[in-house]
Amino acid sequence: MLVCAAAFVAGMLNALAGGGSFLTLPALVWVGVPPVMANATGTAALLPGYLASAWALRDQMRSSAGVSVWLLVVLGLVGGVLGAGLLLLTSNEAFRGIVPWLLLFATVLFASGPWIQRRLSQHTQHRANPSLAGAGVVGVSAYGGYFNGGMGIIILALLRLLGVSNLLQANALKNLLSAVLTLIAVLIYLLGGLVEGYFVWFMAVAATVGGLLGAKVGRILSPVLLRNLIIVIGALTTLAFFLKH
Repeated sequence: MLVCAAAFVAGMLNALAGGGSFLTLPALVWVGVPPVMANATGTAALLPGYLASAWALRDQMRSSAGVSVWLLVVLGLVGGVLGAGLLLLTSNEAFRGIVPWLLLFATVLFASGPWIQRRLSQHTQHRANPSLAGAGVVGVSAYGGYFNGGMGIIILALLRLLGVSNLLQANALKNLLSAVLTLIAVLIYLLGGLVEGYFVWFMAVAATVGGLLGAKVGRILSPVLLRNLIIVIGALTTLAFFLKH
């Protein structure tokens, strides 16, 4: 019941503003799932939401400002493989020590999202160096394949730096890259035996229902109120992990 409730609310949060992993990871850890497996299982449970979000904005996915959609997909796959592979090599003891810092980073990143977007708005007209741009996409995708927290903000920031000025198009490309890197990462998690099969199916259904409801709730709730709520959840989760560690 706890993990399904966490997945349901996480699906709603991801549909509205992001931050769902602030709930799925701690819920799984607190019911006894090892940290590395909890991270992989939570990501797998949220995969349908990423795929649905990408499909919903498929008409906005087009190359722009030197950003090739197909190259974005290929680099996302490469990064997702690297991140998931790194997670496979990480012991539960090491990941347990890393998690509080990852959560802290993701919370601060999420909280500073609007400021980051304002700061980057002046860089939307330049064309980034192709090699640096490719390395950036691979790096961001590797982070997402290893740990999902704050991934959306990082991808949006990168796309703005790459010159994608249209916010709707940037959001569509963000959804595409998130879906691609998460899909390949989850496949690797499954092959590596990191997904807890008992929980993942219940959580996936709960997260999908939450995501559908979140799309409707988003028309009612204040975006500022919602963002502040997610920041509080992230801060409390981070504090709990630091205290537990």
